[in-house]
Amino acid sequence: MADIHSQQEKTCYSPEELEEFKELIMSKMEEAKKNLEQLKEIMSESERSADDTAPVFKTMEEGSTTLSKEENAKLAARQQKYIRDLEAALVRIANGTYGICKVTGKLIPKERLRVVPHTTMTIEAKNAR
Repeated sequence: MADIHSQQEKTCYSPEELEEFKELIMSKMEEAKKNLEQLKEIMSESERSADDTAPVFKTMEEGSTTLSKEENAKLAARQQKYIRDLEAALVRIANGTYGICKVTGKLIPKERLRVVPHTTMTIEAKNAR
């Protein structure tokens, strides 16, 4: 009987495994929130320093300042989305659906979840899209 049971495909992660993923996600979220705060500081500093620029240099710097502001805004938006995705992963851990592919219903390999802990799809499902 044990032989048949061991051959069945695992359909969810154990509470211990989920706790391991939860810790990983929490540490990544802490890091992401620090990065977001740094980006916000940089953006607010660049706004203040742009006001202090001498008129002669202002015209030359406007192009590069605008570009870096846009880049920082994009980075901040990506970081916010990443944080939301991590928060959603924590919800899936809480409701017992974490690590289950939303397309195939199969268990996402641990290796993939360790690299991309907020993923909702197996590699195969993602590549098929």
